[in-house]
Amino acid sequence: MTEPVPDAGLHHRFLGGLRAAPDRPALWLGAAEQYSYRELHDVALRWAGALVRRLGRRPRRVAVLADKNRTGYAGVLAALYCGAAAVPLHVRWPAGQIGQMLRAAEVEAVIADPDGLVTVREAGLDLPVLCPDLSGGAGAAAGLVREEPGDALPEPSAVAPDDIAYVLFTSGSTGRPKGVPLTHANFLHYFAQVDARYDFGAGDAFAQTVELNFDCAIFDLFCAWGAGSCVHPVPPTAYLDLPGFVRERGITVWFSTPSAIALVRRTGGLTPGSMPGLRWSFFAGEALKCADAADWQRAVGRGVVENLYGPTELTITVSVHRWSARTSPGLAVNGIVPIGALHGGLRARMLDADGEESDEGGELCVSGAQLTPGYLDAQDGAGRFFVADGRTWYRTGDRVVRTAGEFAYVGRLDSQVQIKGLRVELAEVDDAARTCPGVSDAVAVARPADDSLELVVFYTGEPVAPAAFLRHLRPLLPGGALPREFRRLAEFPLNSNRKTDRKALAAQALVRPDGADRSPSRAGAGGPGSGRKQPARG
Repeated sequence: MTEPVPDAGLHHRFLGGLRAAPDRPALWLGAAEQYSYRELHDVALRWAGALVRRLGRRPRRVAVLADKNRTGYAGVLAALYCGAAAVPLHVRWPAGQIGQMLRAAEVEAVIADPDGLVTVREAGLDLPVLCPDLSGGAGAAAGLVREEPGDALPEPSAVAPDDIAYVLFTSGSTGRPKGVPLTHANFLHYFAQVDARYDFGAGDAFAQTVELNFDCAIFDLFCAWGAGSCVHPVPPTAYLDLPGFVRERGITVWFSTPSAIALVRRTGGLTPGSMPGLRWSFFAGEALKCADAADWQRAVGRGVVENLYGPTELTITVSVHRWSARTSPGLAVNGIVPIGALHGGLRARMLDADGEESDEGGELCVSGAQLTPGYLDAQDGAGRFFVADGRTWYRTGDRVVRTAGEFAYVGRLDSQVQIKGLRVELAEVDDAARTCPGVSDAVAVARPADDSLELVVFYTGEPVAPAAFLRHLRPLLPGGALPREFRRLAEFPLNSNRKTDRKALAAQALVRPDGADRSPSRAGAGGPGSGRKQPARG
């Protein structure tokens, strides 16, 4: 462990905004609820001090179990000000899952809003909980951490570059969440790349669309706070008139999953020139379709649209592609915007099916300064990390090809399924189905059928007769890849991070419209084959 270093911590990005403009708003929750840099700073120092006093020392890890409210945002800062790692968790996750994560992360204290407090108690863990939204009497009665006069730390704690700044949880193939620790050094390298690429300033306003447990939220917060600008969490009602929300708040920077584009389109907000105030628009978390990027570009006019990619294990994002209506479609595979070139200081290699390095394409592996030191549970890393050329590499599970000096996304390794001996790319089926007249979007999943698998396509848009769908797809797909069923939905289900929930669609595919169960236990061996998200980021 190295010694603490001044300015090494992620929270120093907030302190930069504080020095530049202490009375400017850092967080805008609504017209009647705004917090300046000075106010958030003072709150975070008090809460951090209360936790240090209660424990008698600096905590190593502090969970933040709160919605996108003052407690959530100030709680993240307070955890960092303690010198602890922030462990943000979704307040509406099941209590059993929350308990599993708190234990796995070895959390020593929790900052929670009232809903988060209930969840912690239901999880059955006896941890110190600071719940600032409860009155003093209620806090005392519940045995919670209370703020006392003189609690405030004089200044944020110093940290070392290799100290853990965040612990984030990502879904695992076993169904057990995997804890991913990320160091201050990981973030220092990442934000150095960001600062060199973008011209964010105090006049910008950042929309914040994802939950605090999603690593993309770190981009919003610390890009905004590093520039002395304001974070504007986007309420669900804003999507009813997103152009109006963007104009009212003066939003200039947008970052969301691509699924948000379809939502804005459905509510009539994605018309040409509807959001000219957006200088920068970023998309990550799942595959960005060329058609969606083109529509968003027309809505923002001269604003820049970029596709970002990166697994949680590699600190937010590792590559970027700037959308161009002239050149990007020609570089795309299966209608998906390329994921671009890697950040400076990172290296990549592609592995073929035999695990050998390939120049033609294969699984993307990345090494460099943004790589996590390893999962909380070392067993989770089996098969994900390897050492070559004196470097540690992470296997992303995403298949890519090189095109014009960048990477184009092909699909997840586990989104390639085998149907009666034929290898089928689900992304290819998605892309073909989207070209059917009347279809707005389409997602293909596989389900068990006799001794093999069969495909089900879920789609949005106008109703399309199955026979018409098949006539359209036959010239585009090999016979074995033709779907056996087509189901129209008003909209795709989204998970808590506003990504298309492919697991939910795969589960729906196991139940016939007449209610008959097609799950593996009743339909023979096999599995849906498309339960994982696609891609991890991008």
